Amino acid sequence: MKLHESITNREFKLLIKPKGLDRRRKITELSDQILAFCKKSKVDFFHLDNATTGLRNIYFYDTPGEDFRRNNVILRVRESRQNIWVDDWCEVTLKCRSHDLLESSNFNPSPKKKIKSRLRLKEEILRGDEVGSKRSIYSNNAILDSVPLDNLFDRSLASVGSFFPGIADLKIDKKLPLRIVGGSTNKILEACLPIGNLVFGDGVQAHCDIAIWMKGVGEPIVGELAFSYRVNNENRSQSKAHKRADKFFKKLQLELADWLEIGSTKTALIYGKPE
Repeated sequence: MKLHESITNREFKLLIKPKGLDRRRKITELSDQILAFCKKSKVDFFHLDNATTGLRNIYFYDTPGEDFRRNNVILRVRESRQNIWVDDWCEVTLKCRSHDLLESSNFNPSPKKKIKSRLRLKEEILRGDEVGSKRSIYSNNAILDSVPLDNLFDRSLASVGSFFPGIADLKIDKKLPLRIVGGSTNKILEACLPIGNLVFGDGVQAHCDIAIWMKGVGEPIVGELAFSYRVNNENRSQSKAHKRADKFFKKLQLELADWLEIGSTKTALIYGKPE
């Protein structure tokens, strides 16, 4: 198994049924089951017992006709928060996500040169049609970590272009307005809890966490169990470790079959369209 030279990250994702996910006991139960499965599978799992849960608001921008989505482009904003207080700075991500690696990599999400960013080309591994299977989509990302919240888009494509010049290459009427997908009140409250690190081989160590999307406190929409690791020149050729991660992902689905929600990604649920 040889990973494409352009891939910088691999991320494995499983959607989790929302019922009860706002209760700590339920998360502990899921975490304990994963820990026991790792022991059975002989995969080293360094469990985090006292990890802090992070909170943030998440929402997406698109045109009224969802032209970004039609072009496999996603524009996401994450607002970090401390309890009820929202930070003055937010994270903005522009990505092209496609089943075709070439289509994804051909889109240029890079911001203007003066804007600091992180560029990632992720292989996102999702469950297939059957429990115990997998399929991949490819996400070409530019992530801006510190955008002033008061300096965000003014509801126009031109304002997005002032951050991301690649928007101009899309066949979209540049006069179209921009809006928050689902309406201005459609902001998701996300709670994210790191649960540990999985070791699949030399240089292939994945961070594992559970994210819960809620309409508000006590109203879970969906959960997501994910583990991911960086791909670099040192571990790209570690085919045995990458295969082990794939095999673990398939078997984990069988172990957690009663927990799994039907669907592909959290974003797909917001748009109501599969990926």
